[in-house]
Amino acid sequence: MGADPFGTERLRAAVLRAWQDSPTRFTEDTNAERDLRVGAYRDRLFVELAQNAADAAQAGGKPGRVRVSVVDGELRFANTGAPLDGRGVESLASLRASGKERGSVGRFGVGFAAVVTVSDEPRVVSSTGSVAFSAGRTREASGRDGDVPVLRLPWPTDEVPPEGFDTEVRLPLRDAAAGETLLAALDREIPDLLLALPWLGEIEVDGRTWTRTGDEAVEISGPETTQRWLTHDGWAVPLAEDGTPLPLTEDVLHAPTPTDEALSLPARLIAPVPLEPSRRRVLPGAALTQALDTAAGSYVGLVRELPAEHRFALVPSVGFPRSTLDEQLREHVFAELATRPWLSTQDGGEVAGREAKVLDVDVPGLAPLLEDLVPGLVPAPKDAARTLKPVSAQPLTVQDVLGVLTGVDREPAWWHRLYAALAIGVDTHEVQPAQLDGLPVPLSDGRTLPGARGALLVDGSRELLELLSDVDVPGLRLVHPAAAHPLLERLGAKHAGARQLLEAEQVQFAVERSVEDVRSGLDGMNLAGAVLRLIAECGDDAPEWARALALPSEDGWRRADELVLPNSPLLEVFDPEVFEEDGALSVLDDEFAEDWAPATLEAVGVLDSFAVVRDEEPHEPGHGLPDEEAWWDSFEREPATVLAIRDLDLVADDAWPDALRLIAARPETWQALHVPDGHARWWLSRYALLAGEAPGSWRLRKAADLAGLYEEVPDLGLTDELLEAAGVRTTLDLATAEDVTDLLDRLGDPERTPSPGLAARAHRALVHSPVEVDELDAPTRVRAADASVADADTAVVLDVPWPASALPAARLVAAPEEPERLAELLDLPLASSLAGEVTSTGEYVAWADLAALRLVADQLGLELPDGGPLLHDVLTVTVDGATSEVPWWADQENRLHAADTSEGLARAFAWASGRWAERYRITALLDDPAPHTLLN
Repeated sequence: MGADPFGTERLRAAVLRAWQDSPTRFTEDTNAERDLRVGAYRDRLFVELAQNAADAAQAGGKPGRVRVSVVDGELRFANTGAPLDGRGVESLASLRASGKERGSVGRFGVGFAAVVTVSDEPRVVSSTGSVAFSAGRTREASGRDGDVPVLRLPWPTDEVPPEGFDTEVRLPLRDAAAGETLLAALDREIPDLLLALPWLGEIEVDGRTWTRTGDEAVEISGPETTQRWLTHDGWAVPLAEDGTPLPLTEDVLHAPTPTDEALSLPARLIAPVPLEPSRRRVLPGAALTQALDTAAGSYVGLVRELPAEHRFALVPSVGFPRSTLDEQLREHVFAELATRPWLSTQDGGEVAGREAKVLDVDVPGLAPLLEDLVPGLVPAPKDAARTLKPVSAQPLTVQDVLGVLTGVDREPAWWHRLYAALAIGVDTHEVQPAQLDGLPVPLSDGRTLPGARGALLVDGSRELLELLSDVDVPGLRLVHPAAAHPLLERLGAKHAGARQLLEAEQVQFAVERSVEDVRSGLDGMNLAGAVLRLIAECGDDAPEWARALALPSEDGWRRADELVLPNSPLLEVFDPEVFEEDGALSVLDDEFAEDWAPATLEAVGVLDSFAVVRDEEPHEPGHGLPDEEAWWDSFEREPATVLAIRDLDLVADDAWPDALRLIAARPETWQALHVPDGHARWWLSRYALLAGEAPGSWRLRKAADLAGLYEEVPDLGLTDELLEAAGVRTTLDLATAEDVTDLLDRLGDPERTPSPGLAARAHRALVHSPVEVDELDAPTRVRAADASVADADTAVVLDVPWPASALPAARLVAAPEEPERLAELLDLPLASSLAGEVTSTGEYVAWADLAALRLVADQLGLELPDGGPLLHDVLTVTVDGATSEVPWWADQENRLHAADTSEGLARAFAWASGRWAERYRITALLDDPAPHTLLN
């Protein structure tokens, strides 16, 4: 090998001559290299060197090896393959020409310019000869200073590549400390380089090695991880260890190394497409369109390389494209997937996207059942219908599946498998039960029911079938046992056990119509027997509607809840008119009653004792209780619950003691009677009769404080607790206008002898009663303060204290509270409204001038009020034409008058100081101001 095997002296001379002949040529070369250094190739050093190494390996016909290291501040890139030749040197020294063949990587040949991004003195050392480039030597040779084109002037060098390698690029780094950083960056690029450059088999970096093996199934093994890729005609998709594809979401076009064209396809495209000289952007035009068509066609091949169940992962997602190229390429791929076969069908064939049908629900096991019913059906994973929409696949909704199944004739066991598959979809919420309305259901009689609602799942019970064999229940449909599945129950079918049959809508409908049907001529005995047997098997637990069951009675067929057992104690309690023809109740047929346990008959509403009505969420007064609306209206808010006793209005007037004992005998009626503000207690207190009188007309023995107004209840053999619950009085509580009217009558009855205290308490009860005046008639007689009866024309309500000293107690009605309210209720005037005239003469005296009062005020800690009374030796007033001597008075001008006595001064002072309750202590102190008066 000569000293200059590649004729670099000739190349230098030609360049220097060109620079000398055309100084602008030097500037152009300088600017062109600078543009490549700071622009197109600023971050592509290893990419370009790897491409050159791959070309060399391809030319050598053997996968190449690359070793990258940093030695003495030099970045060294060694590779195997075809060594450097003269044509290659010419290409290296040219910024515009390439010595590579058209089919090789990097056809423009300018990529080597990337070395000047890190070095001003690059060298290429090869087994056939070596060349060096130098910014310093170029300045010396050209006679120019400053920025010069490094790669235009090559010089020969006698260096040789390391053993085992054919070529090595040596780059003295401008920044010697940058070597480790460059190697670390290379670690991240190597897997992509090995994938994009199949002629590279191994890359070693600072003792760490990456290798590529395989052809279409490629493995790239590194020091820490192994990447697996499936490749086909320029496409590559990463694989998991088990071979499952790992679709990409963000990538760039590789041509074959990375460009700046962002892509969003699930696989990487590594294809020769028209690029700008920078290799960063594609060149638009017909050539690019052709390249994209070719790539899209190859994409279908990549998809078909995958197992059928994984192919859906490579359908590009719909969304905003990441670039114009991304949008174009995606459209080409969608078009190919829509028109070329690649989807495996349930029957083993293959169809294109537009020929495919895909279930729009993820229901495992459903597709195989539809194999021969839906041509082109593709078994697909969850959300495949949405995934395949861009390739024109037809989604099959649940409604579509039901349409396919309509009219299909299959064995019951096939339907069971279908229900099992759909049940999984319901459990996972892929299918809503409402969507399965109309799902065919095979019945035991050979018919097919369009929908499960109304069907009965008998579970093969012969006993239940026999039970219903003689009963005509329209619409009772039994599912074929081989097809029965729990899904049908979720869709509206009912189990045909005793409880489930009893709850069937058809049975309910038959029961609710049973009285009407029997009266129209149908035989009701079979239905009555069947329903009662079902109830007995359910532990005598019957639904509410069972009370409408037609049963035979003494006067024909009646609803069960209109019947009484033949030996019921109610027969002795209810009014006989109740049992007359067309009465409210009748008696159950004796012979029929003997065939059934009383508990079973009571479960359907036949009465043995009082029935209880229970409603935990009442909304309106519609429970069939007597006077229920009036009770309901007595509440400010609707009652939260209803627990009441039915048929109280049917009790005979003279049978109430027995009726109450009957109520107390059963826990459920006893509980209903004790509900606070409940209907039972409310109704009994108004309408029950005890010894011919309403309960509120009597008092209990323990309520002795009511004696004089209310008589003690006669001995009826009832406990005090039961009598009190029925409304017998223990207090003067008044709930209704009737209660108030009754008390007013008693107060005005001269035959009654209440004490003055009871009269006062009665008046307090009247004041606090919840009635309005317009609900009452004014009484003609009232009870005065001395407990005597006064005529309403002469009585007044005492609202201020001074008239009490001028009027007789027999005219005064005491009002412990709210005298105005009492006067309004009794239609009486107030005492303060009477015109009273002071007929004696008094002298004004200030309170402060009354020494005795000042001493009393000091003893009691009272402040003396302003002003003072008119003091009289003897104080007289005339009221209603009668003159009386009084201790004190307040005239129409609100002036206080007081007799010059302890009593008069004390009352006037107590009223003026607002301490009326202290009048007696003030009187005592005025009589005897000694301290012991307060202490005794």
